[in-house]
Amino acid sequence: MTNSVELADVAYLDIASPDFAMSSEAVRDARERNWYAKTNYGIGVLRYREVTELLKHPSLNQGSAKWPDHHGVHSGVFYEWWAKNLLVLEGEEHHRIRRLLNPAFSPTAARRLEPEFAVIANELIDNIKAKIARGEAVEFVADFSEPFATRALCTMMGLSHEHWPFIADRANTVGYALSVEIKEDIEKIDVAVQELYDFVDQLIQDRRANPGQDVVSRLVQFSEADDKLTDSELRNALVLMLFGGMDTTRNQIGLVLQTFMRNPEQWELLAQNPEELGKPALEEALRVNPTTRWVTREANEDFEFEGLEINQGTTVHLFTMASGTDPEAYPDPEIDIQAKDRKLHHTFGGGVHHCLGHYIARSDMGVALPLLAQNFTDISCPGGDEWLPDSGNHGPVRLPITLSVRKGA
Repeated sequence: MTNSVELADVAYLDIASPDFAMSSEAVRDARERNWYAKTNYGIGVLRYREVTELLKHPSLNQGSAKWPDHHGVHSGVFYEWWAKNLLVLEGEEHHRIRRLLNPAFSPTAARRLEPEFAVIANELIDNIKAKIARGEAVEFVADFSEPFATRALCTMMGLSHEHWPFIADRANTVGYALSVEIKEDIEKIDVAVQELYDFVDQLIQDRRANPGQDVVSRLVQFSEADDKLTDSELRNALVLMLFGGMDTTRNQIGLVLQTFMRNPEQWELLAQNPEELGKPALEEALRVNPTTRWVTREANEDFEFEGLEINQGTTVHLFTMASGTDPEAYPDPEIDIQAKDRKLHHTFGGGVHHCLGHYIARSDMGVALPLLAQNFTDISCPGGDEWLPDSGNHGPVRLPITLSVRKGA
């Protein structure tokens, strides 16, 4: 791999380091120096325009398929599931499965669920108010983001909410697979995936015997149609929904709250005008503080881009967080929920691998965020917070907070 600019203009980022942070000055400096940086795993693309173009570049495939192999994991339950799930498939196989899954994740399906999302959010908000009244500590992950994300997923899938602790626990464990420390945790990851498989098998049997109007029933019907999902494809898709639908949303809601804790004046604006500012507030938080810190691609052929020769097999990380605060695309990159004509961010990826569940994610978080702002103020973290690394899906493991109930709420 060669470059037409001097090597001194290209930074090196150790993205496997436990201390690596997307919000660091090192990443900002690397973005100022060039549109890309060298990393432990190929290159990292830092600027908005280049990320936008490469997300849809025909010479790049989805690059996460080899993530386990890159970290010494070459077999097992997780390995076999990962190799066949929609996140890493390409070509006609990917298009066919995605086409069959699409109706379950449509904007109409998402809007239909919003009243139920509001019921869940308000119940959890009332529980937090009760804890505050009793003088008890509030921990945002345990008290809101995890139960909300998992119960919203249960609602979408037509599951009893009694299952949410099981789903959350197993999905949390599978999430370790997205860390650079995957090999250290692979045994418990394999167990968690197998337990989700067993849960899904029972769920499929139940929906075949007792079909309803939920997502799972519709997908079971698709598996029985002429142009159908195979049993294996159905199982893989449902396990991916249980994992991705909880893990990503839980992490992102925690990051959204962190963003507004750092920008309390924006929080107050949202509280004053939740109907008009709810959607832009969520999009701004997604832009500046995404759970998916980078999107991975792999070169399927040798090609040249912006003077850089990229060899077949090269891993290309598209840094969505760095691109979302690129001053060339966002002259005032700080969060501003009243800003007009913002460019589209890449938090949900792009191209043929654009996140299938983004309408659902925007709906459930879009319901929760304004309700939180209308009910609470003076939110801060006194310390004791714990965070996932910036590899994989980033977010809080624990987020203790202090807060006040808003007058009249």
